[in-house]
Amino acid sequence: MSTDGDVDTSRSSVRTYVPAYQKEEWERQADRMNMSLSEFVRSMVQAGRQGFEGEVAGDSPDDAPTDDGHELETQVVAELRERECCSWDDLVTAVTDDIESELERTLQESPRIQHSPRQGGYVLEDT
Repeated sequence: MSTDGDVDTSRSSVRTYVPAYQKEEWERQADRMNMSLSEFVRSMVQAGRQGFEGEVAGDSPDDAPTDDGHELETQVVAELRERECCSWDDLVTAVTDDIESELERTLQESPRIQHSPRQGGYVLEDT
């Protein structure tokens, strides 16, 4: 057993089942980022956990966020690994695309949020 202080750092496997289209998308994204699928999934899980738990330790000191677990750094690092050099506008686009997609999905799927042309935007439906 390999340890780093009190933490067991030996490797173990985790299995999950996802739809084929999702795996294919993850493989494409991992390839664009020059990562293995396992490394991509591990990185994305760690990045996602930051949004729920605050700071989450990465697999290495280089992967650990430095701004109180801020997810934005993880996204910027991933984009720079993929493209090596990005303009300000490229980075803004890279980090806001996910937000726009998530907002669109939320607006479409939430039964509590409705679009009201009469009111000129989105409103919260009382349930």
